Amino acid sequence: MGIQKGQLHEVDISGVAYGGKGIVHMDGFAVFVDQAVPGDRACIRISRKKKNYAEARMVSLIEPSADRVQAPCPHSGICGGCKWQFLDYGRQLAYKQRHVAESLSHIGQIQDATVHPTLASAKRFGYRNKVEFTCSDSPWLLPDEMQSPSFALGFHVPGVFHKVLDINACLLQPDMGNSILGDVKRYLRKSEMPMYCPRTHNGFWRFVMLRHSVAHDHWMVNIVTAAENRRAVQPLADLLKDKYPRIVSVVNNITAKKASISAGEYEILLSGSDHLTDRLCGFEFDISANSFFQTNSRGAETLYRTVTAYAGLAGAETVFDLYCGTGTIAICLSKAARRVIGFEIVDAAVSDAEKNCLKNGVSNCTFYRGDIKDSLPGALHRPDVMIIDPPRDGMHKSVVQQVLNLLPERIVYVSCNPATLARDLGLMKDAYSVVEVQPVDMFPHTFHIESVARLQKR
Repeated sequence: MGIQKGQLHEVDISGVAYGGKGIVHMDGFAVFVDQAVPGDRACIRISRKKKNYAEARMVSLIEPSADRVQAPCPHSGICGGCKWQFLDYGRQLAYKQRHVAESLSHIGQIQDATVHPTLASAKRFGYRNKVEFTCSDSPWLLPDEMQSPSFALGFHVPGVFHKVLDINACLLQPDMGNSILGDVKRYLRKSEMPMYCPRTHNGFWRFVMLRHSVAHDHWMVNIVTAAENRRAVQPLADLLKDKYPRIVSVVNNITAKKASISAGEYEILLSGSDHLTDRLCGFEFDISANSFFQTNSRGAETLYRTVTAYAGLAGAETVFDLYCGTGTIAICLSKAARRVIGFEIVDAAVSDAEKNCLKNGVSNCTFYRGDIKDSLPGALHRPDVMIIDPPRDGMHKSVVQQVLNLLPERIVYVSCNPATLARDLGLMKDAYSVVEVQPVDMFPHTFHIESVARLQKR
């Protein structure tokens, strides 16, 4: 019969896949096992069978791998946030390096690139400067819990869109964030306004987002509601302002949209400033509630120092910064280049980039608004060096072709997805050699990895 859904098997886990699941090969199938790592001997149950692979869940751990450690979070294995807490951190770094190298080899057919050991995060816990908690009237109940009230403030359980795991603390944010979370939770529990229901789209409280400035140790609290009701939210803002001097901003984003997105249709300032200020590589950046900013500030500095080193600027170069966002990389490179020209499709991000240039006295950065595949051909200058930092989906094929038409001397490609990194570099390998790749760990205890690749024109 071969492998069938529901079957139990006793197996030895031999590998780990990008995505964090363990791998075992059975009857010619690769079986991906959640919460498993190489070296585990486990009893697994097949949960899904596809044409060329199967998925399984661990029923019991018979003999743990030597790489296993005790996960400090009580929600490890349930919450979908940091699935690798039970894996030794040194092994996490090694597997991330391996995933980058294997993607380049298998997807990009690039065999000769040097992939350096992964640079570790300065902090393994408490490193996130932004954490978003979801409000729900449908709590996920643990096996030993009785039926609880219609209240949850926490994280979604993987695969169950309407269930939220109610948590008291997230170890990935600084301790003060968990104290703030506790006070917000107590207030919401006592509130007469209901928690949001993602199935019926009824309810008031939708999200609570906490942002932290590492440089100044300041906090922003963003309360996202389904409607405007100052009477319901202002007392919470006043409570937080009085109790926590480090909270310099409390805002209320309002959205009636059904999509589970925390960005509001409009925003009300409840207390303090409408933004935080953080520092990267000696530059100051204003961060509003809905601004993009790297979620690991210390890790971002490591990433940008790597970009700067790989760019190899001597002061006379014209640099193109594709997918420049709010201008963090462009500004960090500004002192070492003649000019930096950014390209970005999100209009609000370009506005933030221009404001950040003014804030830091940077005068040699300019920005093109619009789709890169439309704006890149109209650029007034030609680049000596190009920085490419695309979203997870990588570059559009037409953008790849335009890059090849411009043919800068050097390219520095920054990626958060090894698969699309390998695909895009594979499309450029006839014109460019991939000299080296530096993985940078900005997300400890997850399988996610940032990489910086240095490309040299052949």
